[in-house]
This record gives sequence, structure tokens and C-alpha cells, in this order.
Amino acid sequence: MKVDKREVIAALLPAALLAAAALAAWAVFALAPDAEGRTALGLFAGLMLAAVAGTLMRKAYLHWVRAAARLAEDAGTLLAADVQRELAADGAGAEVQALAQVVNQLASQRSALRADIAEQVRAASRNVEQERNRLAALMAELTQSVVVCNLDGRILLYNRRARLQLRALSAHRGATPSAADGAELIGLGRSIYALLDRALIAHAIESVQQRLARGAANPSAQFVTGTRAGALLRVQLAPVREAGGDALEGFVLMLDNITRDFAGQAERDQMLHTLGEGSRASLGNVQAALEMLDFPDLDAPTRERFMAVVRDEVRAMSARVQDLATHSAQTMKTRWPLEDMRGDDLLAAACRRIEASIDTCRATVEQADAELWLQVDSYSLLQALTSLAARLAGEYDVKLVRLRLTCDDKEGSQHARLDLVWQGPSMSTETVIGWETEPMRVGGESVALTVRDVVERHGGEFWFERERVRHASFFRMLLPLAVEGEPLEASAVVRGDSRPEVFDFDLFQREPPRELAERRLIDLAYTVFDTETTGLEPSAGDEIIQIGATRIVAAKLRREDAFEQLINPQRSIPAVGIAIHGIEPAMVADAPTIDTVLPTFHAYAQDTVLVAHNAAFDMRFLELKRERCGVSFDQPVLDTLLLSAVVHPAQASHRLEAIAERLGVTVLGRHTALGDAMVTAEVFLKLIPLLGERGIHTLGEALAASEKTYLARVSY
Repeated sequence: MKVDKREVIAALLPAALLAAAALAAWAVFALAPDAEGRTALGLFAGLMLAAVAGTLMRKAYLHWVRAAARLAEDAGTLLAADVQRELAADGAGAEVQALAQVVNQLASQRSALRADIAEQVRAASRNVEQERNRLAALMAELTQSVVVCNLDGRILLYNRRARLQLRALSAHRGATPSAADGAELIGLGRSIYALLDRALIAHAIESVQQRLARGAANPSAQFVTGTRAGALLRVQLAPVREAGGDALEGFVLMLDNITRDFAGQAERDQMLHTLGEGSRASLGNVQAALEMLDFPDLDAPTRERFMAVVRDEVRAMSARVQDLATHSAQTMKTRWPLEDMRGDDLLAAACRRIEASIDTCRATVEQADAELWLQVDSYSLLQALTSLAARLAGEYDVKLVRLRLTCDDKEGSQHARLDLVWQGPSMSTETVIGWETEPMRVGGESVALTVRDVVERHGGEFWFERERVRHASFFRMLLPLAVEGEPLEASAVVRGDSRPEVFDFDLFQREPPRELAERRLIDLAYTVFDTETTGLEPSAGDEIIQIGATRIVAAKLRREDAFEQLINPQRSIPAVGIAIHGIEPAMVADAPTIDTVLPTFHAYAQDTVLVAHNAAFDMRFLELKRERCGVSFDQPVLDTLLLSAVVHPAQASHRLEAIAERLGVTVLGRHTALGDAMVTAEVFLKLIPLLGERGIHTLGEALAASEKTYLARVSY
């Protein structure tokens, strides 16, 4: 049987202490010649014996008691936070090491059982997840902005179009675009009422509920509202009803920016008003002048004055009509957006349009590269091709036109060549210029656009060439190639593992109206942030040079909803700091200042609980900028440093790396603001169940427990 040396030492320790005491007593009586000497030697021997005993007792405490306490904390972490690592009991007694092995075996069995259960859950919920992904993929393809909210106005789902549009519409006038790129405007769990007036949405919901009560099948409401940037937004609200009932769970908002349409309509209305009122006055003046000109005895100078009135008024009316025509033509030029389209599809559509519009002319495809994708306004482009073919048929009796599409052979060209080819008579340069610059006409219909307008709309070129060998001629247009190539097929977008948009339907559960301190930690929304600074002394002039943050909503880390911004500190950055965070002066030279970034971050963190590691340091920097930036971060703050001390009081270190290692969190991007914020967020999510094991479930309980730790006394 193998004998543990530490057990032998532990068994012989009391005998060793007795032997040392006996030796000390013998020394006192044998070596000291008198009573005073014996007293002195006895006192010295007692002190030495007490020191040896204290040292041995401290080692024994660390060996058994402290090691067992750490093992208990680590075992609790394995169970509560689901950490995948083995416990080590280095330096502990054989009993503690044996207990660690048993805990590791139990944890391994538990992990295997959890993995098996998780696999069964994944298999059972695969269909639901597939439906969610399909819905998200469809949302991503919509050209309209869509936002889904619960009855509290918390955002559950939004598509990319909504995010881009709300960024553009909600920015303050004159705001710096680079300040976090508008990341504070929309995100899961945030309130839509930060962007839209609560009263307008409440009125729309009330209107929908009244229509539901009257028996309407699919009621909706619509309203127009303004944004902070002065834009106009048309909002259509549709209800989300409970299954099998008319009670509302939430609502869907479909957003449309009508600012440009409204401005264009207002401009057209103004021009029509000016045309009507101005023409009425001009016609009155012309009529009066013509009546005076009917008098036969009118002298020549007077007659000339009245003729001048007629000429001036006619010129003014012509100018007003020309302004309206120019405006209409310009509107038509930009009416349709450029869209990706396969080249052979475009040629096939052109052939059908030409033959349907011109009875005496046929059209065929001579050559088409099936791999070419164009970015075109197909409506106006087909008008241009049909107009040219109609003129060829009408003025030159052309019976057949051929279309061909090839890639431009110039090096680095991003254009394709579209040719309209015919055989027969050629034409002069003057005729080509006339066809290019005159309004397009097909049959008896005419539009204000010209072929040149269409080509300019595409950023291309147009010219005429002859093929003398084939006795043929052609018009050539240079058209832009699609930037991203062929769009994805639907089957490639709607995949089981596709998550093109962010959503969380669990947020449909309405939040109860409880006090914030009484809310459970898993029910709250958090902004987890970190800062990089020029130094460690905020009160001595050090400044923030980067803020990074992410959000936790419904106990899930929302990596896609991140905030990251460099800041110009308007002072030098010490070299010792650059070696840590890697931010050099050139990187922040063109960055916005704290005056711009901090209000943006304040909006991002609105209505959330702040979380940081060693939060006292970061919060001190924010507090010192309160007056300068005009914002105050007065929401509750949780510190992962203090929370770690709450759940692991026996651990020697509470640095972020040490906590992450204990909780099985991978550390990436250390000493970057966003990287540290992400690590802190994952650590915080691991700490929540450990706090629950200690009976700490609400925000108020977590704050109270944090204040009792010895680390809470640190200030900056």
C-alpha cells in the first residue's frame, strides 16, 4: 500500500511539537545557572515554540481549510455556471484531492447528460428554428422598413432596411456621422418610443382595437410623423394578435420615408400654382393688349408698346411652361432605381417590347452573354431601345433589328456593350444627334426623356458605328455591370443555418411594472462597456480615447448590437499606454471629440443597467465630463469585479483574466474597449446563476451585496 508523505507528516506533527517542548524545557534547566537565566531562556524558548507552532498551524490551515473552501467555490462554479473545466487541488491534502476527483467525475457525467438533453432539445426545436430563419430571411429581402414590437414598445425584430433608414432619419442635425455610426438608434429590447412619439402609436393601437371590436378582419392604422432631422415618415401599424383571440401581443410598424416625395409634390404644386396664377395674369394682359390693337386709329409708338406687352407676356408664359417641363423630365430621369438584371433577360424583354409596339419591325437576339449581370433602370432603357427601333422602322423602313450584349474589352472596365444592329441605309451624324437629344417617341406616344437622359442616368455612353464588311450599322450603349454579381437564389438564402436578421420573440412577454430594484437580474437589459484612456488618473487630466460597449437583453448577449468609437483626447497619448491598448495618435487625429461621442453613447445606454469591470474607474471618467457634455449616467451600475468577490470570496485574484479563466470564458481582443466589453458581458452572464446560488436574484440584492465587499472601497 502506498503511503502518502503528507499523511505521515500530519500524524507526526503533534509528537514533533511535544518533543520540541520537552527539548526546550531541558535546555532551560540544564543550561541556565540561576533562576533569572532560566526565566529568560524559558521565555525565549516559549516564543520560538509559539512561532514554530503558528507557522505549522498556518500551513495546516492553507493545506486543508483554505484549499477545501476554494474547492467548494470552484465546484459551485462548475454546477451553477456550467463551466467546462477540471478542478485542481494542488497543494491540498489527499482527502481534498480525492474529493476534487469525485467532483470532476460528477461534473463530467452532468455535462454528458446536459449535452444529451441539449441535443434532444435542438432536434425537437429544429423546425421552429427553421421557420424563424425563413421569416428572418424574408424580412431581409423586404424593400420596406419593418419593425416588430411588443405592447411595451420593446423592439423584437427589425430588418436591415429599418436600421439604415432610422439611422438616417433620427440623426441630429449637424451630427457627426462617424460618431458610432448611429449605433444607438435601434436594437433588440430597446424602446421604439425613443424614435417615435408614444402618443401617436397609442392612438393607432386604440384605433386598431376599436376596429377589431367592430369585427374587422385585418385592421391597420396609418399616420405621418416628423423626425429629429426634420424628415417625414409614413408609419403603418398592424396588430400582432394572440393565437385564437383578438387580444394584442404587440404590433408591426412599416416605415416609409416620404420626405422626398412630399418635397417633390410640394415643388410641383408650387410650380403648377405659379404657372396657373402667372398665366392667368399674362393672358389678361395679352387679351387687353390685343383689344387695344384692334383700334384702327392707334398710333405707331402706342401700337409698339402694346406689341411689346404681348411679346413679354408670351415669353414669360413660355418660360414658366419650360420650367415645369424641365422639372418633370428631371423627375422622370430619377424616378426608377437601378436594379440588378441578367443581360439575356433584358434583351428578351426588349425584343418583346419592340415587336409589341412596332407592327412592321421584328427583333431578335444576336448575341448575349448569359453570365453578364447589369445594373439598369429597365423601364427607361426599354423605352430608349423601342424609340430607336421605331424611328428606324418609320424613317428608314427597317424590318429587322438585332440585339447583342458583350462585356467591354477595355482593361478594368465595369461596363457592358449593348448594340442595336440593323442592315440597310446609314445616317448622318446630325441625324444621330437629333435622335439622341429629342424626346423619345413610340407610335403616337411621347415622353419628356431623351436617349441621352437615359444613358446619363446609367453613367454610360452612346454612339453610332458602321460595319462596312457586313453592310450593317448599330447604336451602342455602355451600361454598368452589377457590382455584386448574380443575386442569391432563394434556396441559398432560406437555409436552416441562415440568420440574416436579428430577432428574439421571447421578448413578446410584457414586462411587469415593478420597481427596478425588485426586478430579477435575468429580466433586465444591460449595457456592458469599457473604456481605453491615456492614463490611470482621471482627476489629473487623463482622457478617454475609446469607448466600446455591447448589450445584454433577455439574458442573451447581443453581439451584433455593439458600440465602438475612437475619441480624439485633444492631448498626447503616453507611449506606455500605446504599448497596452495599441491606439496611436494618428488613429484618433480625425476622430470626434468626447463632446460628440458621449451624448451618442448616453443615448445608446438609455433605459439599461450599466455593467463594467472595475466600474469605479470608468464611471469616474464619465462623471468628470458631465458638465462639458451635458449628459449624466444616473442609471444603476453593476461591477463584475465586486460580483466576483461576492461569489468567490476565497479566490486570490479578481482580475478580468482570472475571472474569465475560472468561468471558462475565452478572452479575445484584450485591451481593446469592445473586446474587453464582450469578455465582461460573458463573465457577467456566468456570474448571474452563481449569484442565484447565494440567494441574490434581484438588482437591489446584487447592488447591496456588492457594497459589502472590501473591494467596494476603491475609488478614483
